[in-house]
Amino acid sequence: MAIEVQLKKWGNSIGVVLPRELVEQRKLKESDKVIIEVVKVSNLSNIYGLIKERKMSGQKMKDLARKGWESASDRARWKK
Repeated sequence: MAIEVQLKKWGNSIGVVLPRELVEQRKLKESDKVIIEVVKVSNLSNIYGLIKERKMSGQKMKDLARKGWESASDRARWKK
């Protein structure tokens, strides 16, 4: 599930507030661990422009979005 949220200053960090509907739907509670994939919204315009021209598959779009962001451990995990 993809949702758009706004980052907020939280002490010396930046935090994300999850919408109540998402928390209830996924039955999340304070001590749960979750995985969040971060994609900066302003960067998506470059990707969408390429998709129109090349008619990429969904997988190719995800690969393009990840390009340059992955670490060595990410690359090893995705190749499994």
